[in-house]
Amino acid sequence: MTATVRVAVPRKGRPLEAVLERLATNAGIDEIVDEISSTLRYEKSVTKGRAEPDRDVYERLADYSDLADPTRPEYTLLRDDRDGMPRRIVFDSVDVDAGDVRLQLIGREEPFRALRTHEFALGFESADLVLEEVVALGETGIADLADVNARIDPMESDVRVVSGLGDTVYHTLMATPEILPPGADLDREFVHGYEGPLCISPRYERLVEAVLGTGAIEDVDFVYPADPAEEEAAIAETGLGVYLTVTGSTARDHGLVLGDHLFPSETVLMENEAEVRPSASEAKRLLSAPRDETQLVV
Repeated sequence: MTATVRVAVPRKGRPLEAVLERLATNAGIDEIVDEISSTLRYEKSVTKGRAEPDRDVYERLADYSDLADPTRPEYTLLRDDRDGMPRRIVFDSVDVDAGDVRLQLIGREEPFRALRTHEFALGFESADLVLEEVVALGETGIADLADVNARIDPMESDVRVVSGLGDTVYHTLMATPEILPPGADLDREFVHGYEGPLCISPRYERLVEAVLGTGAIEDVDFVYPADPAEEEAAIAETGLGVYLTVTGSTARDHGLVLGDHLFPSETVLMENEAEVRPSASEAKRLLSAPRDETQLVV
């Protein structure tokens, strides 16, 4: 009998897209993945006011979900945090047959915390949240996913990172040319010798402390953008900062120099070591990244 393994996944957004793409590649379920992805993209456009639906949200929800067949996706409603707090249709669950294992993907607002409380053995979440929640701060910084597990206190959490999915954007150092001495590199060593303001998003304060290390930020004063939508402009005004970037084109438009990629912000497969059973081994193999720089040895 095929074992069923429950896996906590995000309800929406880039991390869920990364999980679905991995399953499409490794489990050959392109049709169901395309259906979920297209539904959620449409519902996102409705929430943002870019599409005008011809049915109300409850009619659409009933049409999308098939409660009689667990291999068909189900959806649910959440209150979005935008003005007016509109209802938003998000992913709820689906069962996936993948050879020797049957996966039950279950949507959670905070999959990482569902693993921490032992509700699941396996789950997906942004690597950022792991750094913000359980990684211990140290004198030296964390550069990549391979460093993360060594910084998790086993008395604090049974959750460990298995692998990354490669949907990577980076927390990147940025600076105005004026604060860089001639020939200097914009890297961790520069920050270690720097004294002054460092502009970051307030939600990433602990993450930045973890990736740079406490030794590098002893003489740094964190400052925050007044408007989160203008973070690159705030960094340009401050002189030095850390921001998520893919190409860096907007940063360059503000006259900023791009420095070190400090840490990859990507979706990671996690396991609660206290809850993993033999049936989860095949699921981990199916869900893990190919062995490359994002694959951890655990």
